[in-house]
Order: sequence, then C-alpha cells, then structure tokens
Amino acid sequence: MASRPIRDLAHNMSAHLSGELNRPDTSRVLEFLCIRCGASHPADVTIDSKGCARCQDTAPANLAPVYAAPHLHPFDGATSSRSLWRFAHMLPCTEAEAVSLGEGLTPLLAAPRIGAFLGVPDLAIKDEGRNPTWSHKDRFSTIAVSVARARGAKIVATASSGNAGASLAAYAARAGLKCVVTTFAGSSGAMLAQIRKYGATVLPLVSKMDRWSLLEQAAARYDWFIASPYHGPVVGSHPLGIEGYKTIAYEIVEQSSGTAPDWCVLPVCYGDALSGVWAGFCELFAAGSIARLPRLVAAEVHGSLAHALASGADALSERKMLFDSLAVSIGTPRSTFQALKALRESGGHAVPVSNHGLIAMQERLARDEGIFAELASVTPLMAISTLKEQGVIAASDRVVAVVTASGLKDLDRSAGSNEHDHVFQTTDDAWRWLDKGGLDLAS
Repeated sequence: MASRPIRDLAHNMSAHLSGELNRPDTSRVLEFLCIRCGASHPADVTIDSKGCARCQDTAPANLAPVYAAPHLHPFDGATSSRSLWRFAHMLPCTEAEAVSLGEGLTPLLAAPRIGAFLGVPDLAIKDEGRNPTWSHKDRFSTIAVSVARARGAKIVATASSGNAGASLAAYAARAGLKCVVTTFAGSSGAMLAQIRKYGATVLPLVSKMDRWSLLEQAAARYDWFIASPYHGPVVGSHPLGIEGYKTIAYEIVEQSSGTAPDWCVLPVCYGDALSGVWAGFCELFAAGSIARLPRLVAAEVHGSLAHALASGADALSERKMLFDSLAVSIGTPRSTFQALKALRESGGHAVPVSNHGLIAMQERLARDEGIFAELASVTPLMAISTLKEQGVIAASDRVVAVVTASGLKDLDRSAGSNEHDHVFQTTDDAWRWLDKGGLDLAS
C-alpha cells in the first residue's frame, strides 16, 4: 500500500497521537487506527497482538491510538519533570497516573573519535543505556505499566529474551503488580538474573512459540495485561506502550537545538522503537518544531526489512537464519510492517549485520568514547559503516546512532578470556609488565 505524503502523514499523526485520561470510563484514546489500511477499531478493542483484522491475512499490521483531545506541539506543553513524563500531554496517561523510575532524558553525546573511524565526523550517540534498567525498553514499560495499573490489571507479562523482561519487571515492582516473563534457552544469564531480582516469575520454555501460547492462554483465562507480541506473524508490541518511544525523537531534537539529524540509526527487531521514533519526528515536523524529517536506518540481522524494501511488498517474508547472531535481542528472521512503514516513509534503509567485527566495534566504542553498549546496540555503527562505504551516507551528514542498552546486559556473550587477568606479586612486577607492554608512561 502506498504511503501518504509525509506532511499529510505527520499532520494526521500529530492530530491523533495525544490527549486526556486513560481509564476505562474516561479514556484519552478515542479509537485505534490500522497503520496500514486506516481501518477504525473502538477504544475498547482487545489488544491481542494480531493487529488489524482486515490486514491480518494479507500484511499483518499494528494499530495506533487516536486521542480524544490531541496536542499538536510536543514542546509547548512540556513540564519540568525529570523524566519522559514531562511530555505526558503527548502520552496515553497523565503524569499523575505515571509509574515512573525516572526514565528518559538520556544524553546525546558527540562521538568524534568513533565518527572519524566510520567516516562520519558529525556522529552523536543517544545513550539509552542510561535508563533505570539500562535499556530503551523503560520508555515502553513506563507507559505500558501505567496503563495496566490504571485499567485495574493485577498481572503484567511479556515474552522476552532479556531487556523487555527486565524493564517490565522493574516497573511492575514499582507499581505493586505481579510480573511474568516467558523466555527461552540461550537468553543472557545477566538479564535473566536482573529479571528475577525485580521479583518477577521467569518461565524458560524450550520452544519460542510456547512462550506465546502461554501468554495467549493467560490473557484469555485470567485477563493478564500482555505487553509483548504473542501471535505470529508479529505486528509489534502493545500500541500504547510504543507511544513512549516518541520521546526519543523529542529529546534528540531538543538536545540538538531544535534541529533533526540527517540520519537516525537504530537496532531493529520488531521495530517498536523505530516506529515510535518516527512517530515522534513526524509530530515535531507537523508542529513546525523541525524544518525537515530525518531518514531512518534499521540495523537488522537476517534481512527481512532489506528484502521487503527491495521487493515493494507489504507482507514481510521469513528469512532463513544462516547463523546464530551475537545480537540476540534483534535476531528475528522476520520484522514487521510497522518497521517497514517507518523506513519507507522516511526514505530510509535496512542493513543486515553479521557477527563479523561486532565485538571489535563494541570494544572500539567503549575505548574511544567511554560508552559500553550491548552487542545489539553496536549494530547501528556497523550499519553506518556499510552505508558510508556505499556512498549513501555522506561524510558531511549529521548522524545519530541510538544505543539501546548497556553492555552489562550481555556481558556473558561479549567477554572473552582476558590475557590481562594476571595478579602481580609486587609493584616492581607491575611496572615491568607495563614497560614490556609498550605503554607510554609519561603521557
């Protein structure tokens, strides 16, 4: 389906994506619209992760909220709150209803050394690892758990390989709700430990599909609030939670003195963040807060978005998984229409990223810029390198790479044997080792 003109799209999004109170009786949400065909769904529609019923058999597509009292200017109504809830007027809940741990307001850091290495000197890193549970998922979870609590839910649940589960567990704990995380063998041990520390129940299942079956049964039998997808083909996570990712775009522009970058690059699995960030930029454009829209880049693993962009199809095909990705959190063989839509409308690109050079790039980012990123979060730098070599990104372009999570999240995957783990018997031994290692001790 052809995309609408960008300015019309941005105006419609800004006219729809905000409002008043999200309770069962007086909801901020007027209705939900299919992001592909525009079909209307009532505000009380069951969010069952199947998306639009009309599109389900042809090109499964997620829904997006239409607000009863839209706000057109993200910055005009911002408060002095020290969290993303300063933009509550653009979100599904009021600030008074928010379940917050101080998420958002993450730094946008100039990265000249790694930028010079990649051939794009004007590179900045949006470091989402600074969020309360060390990942961008906190922007989703603060909204999802706030909505769940406002609607009277007692248990929230998600299927997760790590970051989403840890985040939802933390916010559920903050809200006084129970949390269940279904996962699979091979998930990062550090992240599973983090989830359990927050008091959540972790259910590892051999089959990834069984995770979804369990959540589907839980929603039907016990009315759990399910934040993640639990049907395939995946359309994306809960539409209201995705609204939290708009604030990444707001912050990037605000931290850039009111300008948008030429390129914004993210690691992409099902495209929740990509879709939300694009919505945020479109709202800013429609409000006149930015003069132009950036182009988006999806750093993916197995290439489903790149293939769909090349074919022109709306229905994404499942790609063969030719290797086990170190970037587990984005290792899906098929992304979503919501991600494809954001790339098409922005004139963007999707770049498949292999394991080759991933750990070396992680170490270079840490060594050059002091930013220790999760392996999946390093894939945007790999994608930037590829597009620069292809002449798609110019050396003069301003590029923002979104680092979505801390490297502590998957340390068990990225840390190898360390030849420097030697205990020195004396200070003389340590000095001899330093001299032999060629360190310039005078600098």
